[in-house]
Amino acid sequence: MLQALFEKKYKSLAFIRKTNYVCNWKTKARKKMSYTQQAQLELLNALNSIQTEAEFNEFRNLMANFFAQKAQRAIDALWDNGTINEQTVEEWGKEHMRTPYRYAAHRS
Repeated sequence: MLQALFEKKYKSLAFIRKTNYVCNWKTKARKKMSYTQQAQLELLNALNSIQTEAEFNEFRNLMANFFAQKAQRAIDALWDNGTINEQTVEEWGKEHMRTPYRYAAHRS
């Protein structure tokens, strides 16, 4: 259903995927799609092929693993350039980042 709405809005999904251009049909202005728009289009196509709950779970795990690996690479880069080290990790383990509630103020 989403793909049908998208195709209706942009006339030809194949044209958009092939050229990476979006056309405003009122002004006839064409502009290159941003990477975000291209990613959304690819996700829309991937989601359109999901037929079962198992495929959905597989897709969800694929996306979770992608972002987990991306976060791990970022952490590894911080470790490699010395921004974080064992001491930093130990300090994080001792931090208490809780909201300081004031129970005495609320008691009668």
